[in-house]
Amino acid sequence: MDLKEYEQRKFLLAEIIRTAQAIDTKNTVLQGDCRELVARLAEDQFNLMVVGRFSRGKSTLMNAILGGDYLPTGIVPLTSVITTVRYGSRPQVVLHFRDFGLNHEIPLVQLADYVTQKGNPGNVKKIAWAEIQLPAEILRRGFFFVDTPGLGSPIIENTLTTERFLPQADAFILVTSYESPLSEEEDRILERIRNTGKKLFVVINKQDTVTAAEQEQARQFVAEQLAARLGRAVDPLHSISARQALEAKLSRNLHYLNESGIPGFETELLQFLTEDRAQLFLVNMYERTMHLLTEWSRPDEHAWNALMERLRSQRESITGSGTPSEHVELTDSSADAWKLDIDRKTGCHICGVILEATFRFLSKYQYELTIDPEAQQSHFRRHGFCPLHTWQYEGISSPYGVCVAYPALAHGTSTYLDQIAARGGDAEGVRQLVATPQSCPACEVRLGSEGAAVEELAALARQATACAARLPACCLPHLAMVAKSLGPGESTRKLLAAHAALLERTAEDLQRYALKHDALRRYLTSEEERRAAQIALLLLAGHRNLSSPWVIEYVL
Repeated sequence: MDLKEYEQRKFLLAEIIRTAQAIDTKNTVLQGDCRELVARLAEDQFNLMVVGRFSRGKSTLMNAILGGDYLPTGIVPLTSVITTVRYGSRPQVVLHFRDFGLNHEIPLVQLADYVTQKGNPGNVKKIAWAEIQLPAEILRRGFFFVDTPGLGSPIIENTLTTERFLPQADAFILVTSYESPLSEEEDRILERIRNTGKKLFVVINKQDTVTAAEQEQARQFVAEQLAARLGRAVDPLHSISARQALEAKLSRNLHYLNESGIPGFETELLQFLTEDRAQLFLVNMYERTMHLLTEWSRPDEHAWNALMERLRSQRESITGSGTPSEHVELTDSSADAWKLDIDRKTGCHICGVILEATFRFLSKYQYELTIDPEAQQSHFRRHGFCPLHTWQYEGISSPYGVCVAYPALAHGTSTYLDQIAARGGDAEGVRQLVATPQSCPACEVRLGSEGAAVEELAALARQATACAARLPACCLPHLAMVAKSLGPGESTRKLLAAHAALLERTAEDLQRYALKHDALRRYLTSEEERRAAQIALLLLAGHRNLSSPWVIEYVL
């Protein structure tokens, strides 16, 4: 089971609970218990606490795991400030204060002003904790890293702050180094970790600074000390170079990455998160849901039995899926994948191009209609705008502008209707008075700009030789046009695969938002989750201002 499957299983369980609520809406106790279960699913948070003496390379290791140069390094955290790392749409820091509930957002580059002795001596700014938000995939799926003040710093409060946070951790990463493995302060924290009984990962950092013989000697020493202090062996010990791993990920150097030693550590970490801890969480939630539903009466026996069968099936699939994943990753490292940039206003790049071109045309044309009689007569001869562009014109014009521009069209249409009436009435004659995309001047602009934008995107796709190219996203109707222009081939395959991945990501954001909405935990939603409904519709159908509510030819 990987991270994606784990999350989808949570969504399936939430659907079952949601269905139970719909079956028995009058049972207020059941409704409340179901909301409590959904809240537990929505709040699913795994605190992975990173501990170690200061200057061990904890921040560099976290950057390497997250796949980007996010956290500031080379800064000794000399205040008693816990730093959490969670998912966010953009890199930023949210500061939580001790004495009042208001939070304060700052850029990531200003973090040192609040968590270092130089910027915040003695924590005079009274920061309870700093919450770093990053657009990293592992964080998006509900995992939280907790970076603690370095042990052994000149301020004893740092160590005490770290120790006070231990009960909130679900697992620990102890970062020591080859320079001086397992200091006195780390011995003390190991004693506290042993008492929690929780999972411990041990990383020996900076392997690139010592010889192979020195590495072996240090690993043997650490293994002996851990066995003595924990009463059990810790296997494996992970020898890494966090600096080398980060550089390798940023440069996409697979050979250099393997030399850093971090892939093995990441594999063990992710397998624990998804196969041990995740399975335990899901089994517990299925058991709680099963117990809840079997307690209550069944107003619709057939629907209730079908629901219970779904629940049992999901429960059995969880307990029967004990095969480890063949390949696990903490970051999105697919070198073959194209990345897509979503237009924040229109979703689709091509829709944005059309809307801009149409707006410029209508802005100029509506002015000409108010001052130029020939433009008014031409507008009449073309039967005006189509219904869609008529109302777009109205949106940028004024009542006065319409009153000046439209008498010619209204009078001329009236004359034609009189002539048709005199001939006894002819539906086909009336139909010919209705503007169509073929006669509408704004539609001409739309089609021209659309065709040019489609060909431009197709050309970009043909020229995209880089492994991880970045292209603008487009809606499904325009994607079909681009694919037709490209024809079958590698460029089309990669473009369609990129859009498939984008829609899958958007579908997951829809599910996350619905789960947190049901749980009354909308404050936990990310920006992507809050925009997911709009983005999904834009990607599937295109922008509303380019979509007529009907096709007039079919209506008549």
